[in-house]
Amino acid sequence: MSIAIPLAGLTVLATLAGGRIGLRFSNHLETLLALTGGVVVAIALLDVLPEGIEGVGNLDQATALVAAGFLAFFFAERLLVLHDREEAAEALSSERVGILGAAGLSAHSFLDGLAIGFAFGVDSATGFLVFIAVIGHDFADGLNTVSYVLRRSGSRRTAVKWLTIDALAPLAGAIVGSQVAISDQSLGYVLCVYCGIFLYIGASDLLPEAHSQASWARVALTGVGFAVIFAITRLAGI
Repeated sequence: MSIAIPLAGLTVLATLAGGRIGLRFSNHLETLLALTGGVVVAIALLDVLPEGIEGVGNLDQATALVAAGFLAFFFAERLLVLHDREEAAEALSSERVGILGAAGLSAHSFLDGLAIGFAFGVDSATGFLVFIAVIGHDFADGLNTVSYVLRRSGSRRTAVKWLTIDALAPLAGAIVGSQVAISDQSLGYVLCVYCGIFLYIGASDLLPEAHSQASWARVALTGVGFAVIFAITRLAGI
């Protein structure tokens, strides 16, 4: 059995740990969103986008795919929210948007696991570097998933359900990545689309909510989110 699979099992624990923190401090959701928003946008700009551009190999195509991902999530969200303008239906629409975002974050976690599987197919050194980056990402993904679902629906049960899905996603990705091959270009296309989705989630949903009231602590937490992801991506690039 590839070492990628047991290592991906550790990312499950990291994701659950991040989600547990999100649930534990759910009473301070707006403050938590400041950190989460910084992390999501930083992952998009500092990790997903560079890898996507490198995989696609064409800057114009890559940026067009980022824009497509951004607009696709925007239109999906608007269609859900505007489907019915009655108050009860709007509440349901908000929960559906939360599920849509959680699904996107879980898909990103699957791609993280896929990257572990592919990297160990190259060599062990590359695999361990990717694993270091992924385990940091997945801790943040657990936090992000819980925060986003609670922000949209306020349902802890729904948040726990999607946290579980998000936690298992990288393990599934590592299993698939250890068994099949995918071209760097195809993976690049997917990453660019997800970059646009994460930019929308962070910049349009999370950060505005977090900074709706003036707070230096929230400003600092957004900066911390960026700094942590910057450090992880640079460490992975050693």
